[in-house]
Amino acid sequence: MATIEHLTQRTPKVSVDELLDGFFPSPRFGSVSFDSYRPDPGQPSQAHAVKALRAFAGEVNVPVPSGFRRLFGAKRPTAKAGIYLDGGFGVGKTHLLASLWHATEGRKAFGTFVEYTNLVGALSFRRTVEALSGYQLVCIDEFELDDPGDTVLMSRLMRELADAGVKLAATSNTLPGSLGDGRFAAVDFQREIQVLSDQFEVSRIDGEDFRHRGLPDAPAPLSDPELRRRIRAVPHETTVAEDHFDDLVNHLAGVHPSRYRQLIEGVEIVAWHNVGTITEQAVALRFVVLADRLYDRDVPVIASGVPFSELFTPEMMSGGFMKKYHRAVSRLTALARQGGPASN
Repeated sequence: MATIEHLTQRTPKVSVDELLDGFFPSPRFGSVSFDSYRPDPGQPSQAHAVKALRAFAGEVNVPVPSGFRRLFGAKRPTAKAGIYLDGGFGVGKTHLLASLWHATEGRKAFGTFVEYTNLVGALSFRRTVEALSGYQLVCIDEFELDDPGDTVLMSRLMRELADAGVKLAATSNTLPGSLGDGRFAAVDFQREIQVLSDQFEVSRIDGEDFRHRGLPDAPAPLSDPELRRRIRAVPHETTVAEDHFDDLVNHLAGVHPSRYRQLIEGVEIVAWHNVGTITEQAVALRFVVLADRLYDRDVPVIASGVPFSELFTPEMMSGGFMKKYHRAVSRLTALARQGGPASN
């Protein structure tokens, strides 16, 4: 029988050093490259993005005298400090961002937007700038602005890193100038948003979600008795995190999102009983972070309750955070396929 654990019984403690050491691509993207990306012939922008990133990697790898960099910020030939991959869900933006990270030399960091904001919270803004200013490249996946505080914070951080000669690369579902739309009074923060936008050359990537390209729909939710049978059938020595959905959602409120990576450490399958529709925005946003970390680790999901298409309310799926929720549904659907009939 599998080893059964419960995420609701885990309260990971993470040091600052562990936070810094964790800024690299997840195992899902641990060995990707530009060559392993397969552009859709019907979407020329995908091949163009690969070409642009290869050129950008060459710029990152241009050696800069350390003394000059430290004293004068080490300006490089391009007018912009960074490149910004804008595109929909599942077009391979994270694959390409990780490929850039693997293709570059020197000190570099790779993390999601929320991981960088969490880093600032753990270190302070000034210590974060000092820590990252010595890097050649900072990669920011899933760039999005959820509130005015994030807008001001990331505007300052990107500007100071760019002034220090750090190259920046980001992915998002929103163009830089539109960050924050529908979430807060973005018009009141146009200066900060413009500072962010000015750091990047934008490379648009078109296409359909590869996670669902030519694939059947996600498996229907299991009945609870069937879920229990599936858990019992999991191979010996496999670690399953089994939780009741409501209990898990409540537990997440007491675990900082910066620790979700450690929360699921060692878990090979997650099993959720009685998944229900999340109706509170703060709860939903926390769950999006958990979905991202599960997807990073390629952890299959088996569940009873409502289908993942009903995980968030219709108002959430069409509101200011809709892109986050659609991404979470897309990723959980892919993980549900991995935990589907093939696991029987």
